[in-house]
Amino acid sequence: MSRIGKLPIAIPAGVTIDIKDNVVSVKGPKGELSQKVDPSILIKNEDGHLVFEIDEKSPVNVKQKQAFHGLYRALVNNMVVGVSEGYKKELELVGVGYRVSNQGNLIEFSLGYTHPIFIQLPKEVKVETKSERNQNPQIILESCDKALLGLICAKIRSFRMPEPYKGKGILFKGEVIRRKSGKSAAAK
Repeated sequence: MSRIGKLPIAIPAGVTIDIKDNVVSVKGPKGELSQKVDPSILIKNEDGHLVFEIDEKSPVNVKQKQAFHGLYRALVNNMVVGVSEGYKKELELVGVGYRVSNQGNLIEFSLGYTHPIFIQLPKEVKVETKSERNQNPQIILESCDKALLGLICAKIRSFRMPEPYKGKGILFKGEVIRRKSGKSAAAK
């Protein structure tokens, strides 16, 4: 049994959960999400809690069932938290001349290349950009879908990955880059 899979999920007020044909649909104040669940995992709604159990009769091997047990419990828990509270990620652009602006869900980056970079975000993600004097430009992303938010952050970071020599790039707010000394320091 999975330690994560054994934990019940408390259903907060204002969140409704519908389980039909191995598809879990979660609806709340921040949005609506659904996830297909493997048939080897049984989901029960008991007293305002979701409980995940392994179906012993399923033909899937035991190790795979145990892996699915924790996986689907974590995915559904992320959905419940997302539709009730939502997820928020903050990125900052560290580098001379790096700029960012947005019009709706279209973000424009100026990252030291010869051309600006544009990215169109899906409608499920809300974006806000801040550019204040004497501070690094910031991007604030909010969504109810944790996986989609992480995917978008990874895509944005891929435009200018943080580098260890000068510490420039697109970083998460509060992220610390381990700095390396250059060639001149190594030669001494």
